[in-house]
Amino acid sequence: MNTPANLKYAKSDEWFDPATGAVGITDYAQNQLSDIVFVELLVAEGEDVSAGQAIASVESVKASSEIYAPAAGKVSAVNAALADKPETLNSDPYGEAWMIKIEGSAAANLMDAAAYEKDCAAREH
Repeated sequence: MNTPANLKYAKSDEWFDPATGAVGITDYAQNQLSDIVFVELLVAEGEDVSAGQAIASVESVKASSEIYAPAAGKVSAVNAALADKPETLNSDPYGEAWMIKIEGSAAANLMDAAAYEKDCAAREH
């Protein structure tokens, strides 16, 4: 499982980059979902989001899942390219597959990489 140390993680499997404000789903999440075939972003640039608010809906061949904002703030960018290439979430969840960027946000109640990996391992049993 790929878990970059510079990111923060939510129990609901989203990652947050405190340096850039980028948000996406974790490698663990995309692996659980399997082949992702559809992404719908539910927020727009300039919108305020609160932590825990649904920001996207993702569908795979196995299931559909809501994606939640791991932090509160103003949406400064939306990755519209994901709608045309949802499979990017499977191939590059921490790079090209960021979903939104949040500015003025604080990563409250988020885990570091080690704690997130431990949390994922506990769910496996």
